[in-house]
Amino acid sequence: KIDTLVITDSITGINNTRKILKYKLTGTQIYDYFSFFEEVEEKVPVNSIDENWILYGKGYAILNEDLNVKIKRFLDIIYALIIGSITLPVMLLSAIIIKLESKGPIVCKQLRVGEGNKEFTIYKFRSMKNDAEKDGAKWATIGDSRITRFGNFMRKTRIDELPQLWNVLKGEMSFVGPRPERMVFIKELEKQIPFYNIRHCIKPGLTGWAQVKY
Repeated sequence: KIDTLVITDSITGINNTRKILKYKLTGTQIYDYFSFFEEVEEKVPVNSIDENWILYGKGYAILNEDLNVKIKRFLDIIYALIIGSITLPVMLLSAIIIKLESKGPIVCKQLRVGEGNKEFTIYKFRSMKNDAEKDGAKWATIGDSRITRFGNFMRKTRIDELPQLWNVLKGEMSFVGPRPERMVFIKELEKQIPFYNIRHCIKPGLTGWAQVKY
């Protein structure tokens, strides 16, 4: 009376294969380790995956299906216009507060890496002091003294990301996709995370899996 069977190693022997197949045909759910981990934890064990996991992984075909690409682009434009219209008062109010709170531009621009490893200019409401990167690019940390008081609120509520709706309308980003990162940080992440660069096979998103699940 097994409900679920998780296979964490290669199956050897025809008898073992037939036994597992018998379970499968009588209703038992059969998982490999990666599929089970992904479904239960809602994340991928990146330090354990290999080329085969990517080679046989599902979902890649939709990247090149013309109809799917056009539908996604259409929905990106619709969502960007709707969200932009709804949040316009919030963006105007945020712009005023940013200007009053500290010196510097209301919207900051940064180069990020997008589809095909091409860099593009991303737009964000400035949430840090104007001289935040005088010593070079750094990861933001908890309690970071460079972040302004209203900037901290914007980061928690994601208001600082709203100007990226313009990037979506321009076609540089999608509404949903992996968050774009800066080249200087990508070089570090590629050393730590296997196959990290594969994320650049699609457009980056205004919101993505990591942002929602973090």
